[in-house]
Amino acid sequence: MKKIAIIGGGPAALMLAAEIDTKKYKVKLFEKKKSVGRKFLVAGEGGLNLTFNAPLKELISQYSPSEFIGPILSQFSNVDLINWFESHYISTFIGSSNRVFPDLQLKPIQVLNTIVEAVTTNKIEIELEKNWVGWNEKGQLSFEGLSIEDFDIVVFALGGASWKVTGSDGKWSTVFEKRGVGLKPFRAANCSFHVDWNKNFITTHQGKPLKNIAINYNGHSSKGELVISKFGLEGNAIYALSNKIQETLLKEESTTAHIDLRPTMTLDQIRTKLKSSKLAKMTDILKEDLNLDRASIGLLKHFTDKDTFLDKDLLAAAIKSIPFVMHSADELDKAISSLGGIALEEIDINFQLKKIPNAYAIGEMLDWFAPTGGYLLQGCFSMGFVLAKHLNALEKVN
Repeated sequence: MKKIAIIGGGPAALMLAAEIDTKKYKVKLFEKKKSVGRKFLVAGEGGLNLTFNAPLKELISQYSPSEFIGPILSQFSNVDLINWFESHYISTFIGSSNRVFPDLQLKPIQVLNTIVEAVTTNKIEIELEKNWVGWNEKGQLSFEGLSIEDFDIVVFALGGASWKVTGSDGKWSTVFEKRGVGLKPFRAANCSFHVDWNKNFITTHQGKPLKNIAINYNGHSSKGELVISKFGLEGNAIYALSNKIQETLLKEESTTAHIDLRPTMTLDQIRTKLKSSKLAKMTDILKEDLNLDRASIGLLKHFTDKDTFLDKDLLAAAIKSIPFVMHSADELDKAISSLGGIALEEIDINFQLKKIPNAYAIGEMLDWFAPTGGYLLQGCFSMGFVLAKHLNALEKVN
């Protein structure tokens, strides 16, 4: 019976371990922390988005590169993931924003424990506090404080480089570089971006949300919410564009995006509202007739001059397209996820590393992007399932 080592204890690794055929393989899972799924639990603190409710084609379009993730999600979709959880007695519901959550009475730790139970029921041996440090002279896997053990196949699921307190620190990259594996630099994804605020503006509006807005950036658009922070802007509307913004910031010192404060209204509709109002003060018109809150009005004043603010035609255009300049992304470790890692051209269609025999890589350690809202978890779970399916189908594994 061939032996498989799974290195890492995140969602991709756990799904693989739950689905691998242990009648064909003897499998050990190694995790360097005292418990598995630590980043999974941190992600669940604000509400555990397991996946996103959308047709498959629409779901795939949110990832980058979509041509990489498309075949994976086609084999294990959001519907398949929901059904998988249901089969393990984790009921789900669809929230108002089409995000999919576990039932309200289920805490993230209960969901994680159920996944771990599926792994242990599958007769997977879990080794905790076992830090992988590379290969020895004979090409065997090396761990701190652990005797050398031979494996026929190794699957790496070591995560990205954000939230290092969870174990996702990206330190593994130097080991792969020494083996000649091509890597892309780690960068923050699903992160906030720096904006130079007027001191008075940020004192008044720090922490305030901008709801039901849209951001337009270089032909791409994202609807959702923003939060005004001392550093700049954060929230799902800008997170979804973070990979595009980061691509520009690799080449430029700054870049400009535009906020649409009323994406459900046309420019003509806004202009008509402004001109037909019976109110005298422009601030009152914006508040009463366009239902803009104090933070949105403050943002308009921050990014427009007095003449624009008092001219209804110019102001209508500004409401639909407030330009703001971003200078940098926030720190990598504060990001929800990371870009970079193993370049996709370094693996084949089955996640096998081209330069390391019998070795595979899945999850966030690969260079792909998913926005917040359950997309990242879906992608990682799907990779684990699809790799298990591939390994289970291999002939002559004994």
